[in-house]
Amino acid sequence: MSGFFEGGIRPLASSVLMHENPLYVQFYVTARCNLRCQQCNVIYANADMEECTTEQALRVAENLAAIGTSIVLLTGGEPFIRRDIIQIAEGFIANGVHPRLQTNGLATFEELERMAEIGAHDISISLDSLVPALQDTINGGYDESWFEAIKKVAHINQVFPEDSFCAFGCVLAPSNIDEIVPLIHFATKIGWWVSLVPAHESDPTRPRSFSTFDPALLFSPDDYPRVRAVLDQVRAMKRQGFNLYDSDEYLDDIYRYITGNPIRWRRRNENVCDSPNLYFAIQPNGEMAVCCDYRLGKSYPVYDPHFPEWYRERRMFPEAHAIAQACSGCMYGSFPEITISARFARPMLERARLFLQGGPKRRLVPMRAEEMAELAATTRQEVVGAAV
Repeated sequence: MSGFFEGGIRPLASSVLMHENPLYVQFYVTARCNLRCQQCNVIYANADMEECTTEQALRVAENLAAIGTSIVLLTGGEPFIRRDIIQIAEGFIANGVHPRLQTNGLATFEELERMAEIGAHDISISLDSLVPALQDTINGGYDESWFEAIKKVAHINQVFPEDSFCAFGCVLAPSNIDEIVPLIHFATKIGWWVSLVPAHESDPTRPRSFSTFDPALLFSPDDYPRVRAVLDQVRAMKRQGFNLYDSDEYLDDIYRYITGNPIRWRRRNENVCDSPNLYFAIQPNGEMAVCCDYRLGKSYPVYDPHFPEWYRERRMFPEAHAIAQACSGCMYGSFPEITISARFARPMLERARLFLQGGPKRRLVPMRAEEMAELAATTRQEVVGAAV
């Protein structure tokens, strides 16, 4: 048994069926990052915070376990900027909480090997294109950032267990809409998955973590037919067996979001998300937040010895629910998909089959970085050539 279910069936089942303990928590261990990606504002949104200490992070692990959390996403910023990230991951594993790692490729070979050794081999890497120059531009103009990511992907395929769950997080924008299909082909060939997120926009005076300041990353009405065609194509690819993680419900809402129509993934919960029942976020300073975008007015440090008691008493729930009710809804991927999986039967069964049964789609294909870069180039050439 592997993947998200390593955290334990009992707390996970309780989360999905009862909606009373958090299945998934996003822990933003740092706001620091070595890139300046076009679609991300974490370094601005959380720039006012100090980072919690290693000891506080380990107490976070204990407290999340105490309230029945199954999965924690260790994210940032770039989490591998923290020199104690392996120790933090070990703390969650020791407490029976499954850590999911996120990186833009900064993680060193040695850190990846150590993560594999301790049992933290569930990872996501940001990748939006198979064209190096385009990815470097998306990453903020950092030369060789695409190849750095590919080198880490290749190393992961060499040192992680072959049934590890590895995925590319891909942001949809006008500049890379034609890169999505080749990326899914490539991911499937190497045993990885793809998860899509439409670009979000926020006001520079009120930055939100994963929302851009640049309106050029948003689609215009002239783009909508192309977006529809690509989403229809990737949905068909998923049915053909390609490694696209996103549910049909979520794909439908991507199009609604891009075209300015109301999203529907929250409709079975009075049009409100499931924070903090099924999920919530933790800020770099260790305080609980509704999500990556919205903080609570009152401080609830998740490392505090009283946090499990506060959570069970639902002390923060009224304020969190009020914030969620005022939000029009995001399409950041993780939170929407967890609500969808918990409240819709078909996606729930799809996730159960993927993570409980594994199968050939969950087999990493070992190869050297140069071979992987060549495979990326030839895959894109084949897919684009076939479409002409």
